[in-house]
Amino acid sequence: MSVIANTPKPPYFAVIFTSTRTEGDNGYGDMANRMVELAEQQPGFLGIESARENVGITVSYWADLDSIKNWKANSEHLEAQKTGRKSWYDSFKVRISKVERDYGI
Repeated sequence: MSVIANTPKPPYFAVIFTSTRTEGDNGYGDMANRMVELAEQQPGFLGIESARENVGITVSYWADLDSIKNWKANSEHLEAQKTGRKSWYDSFKVRISKVERDYGI
C-alpha cells in the first residue's frame, strides 16, 4: 500500500474515520490489516490512507455511495465494527464526503 492513495479524477467519495483508541492492541493490528485486504477486494474501492498519533485518521476512497453502503454492510466488516465499539475505541466518528477536486505532486 502506498502512503498516498492514487485516486482517479474526481468526483469520487471519501470515508473519513477518526478515532481514539483504548489501551493495548487487543487484536486491533491484525484486524486493521485484514480490513484493508478486504476493502481492496470490494467493488468501487479506490484506495486508503491512514495515520495515527493521539487521534487516528483513516480515509478510504470509493467510486460511489453504493460502494460505501455495501462495504459498511460486509459481514466481516460488521464484526470488526462491533468489536471496535466494544474493545478498541474510546471514541470515533465517521464522515462521508464527495471529493470534487484534488491536486498534488
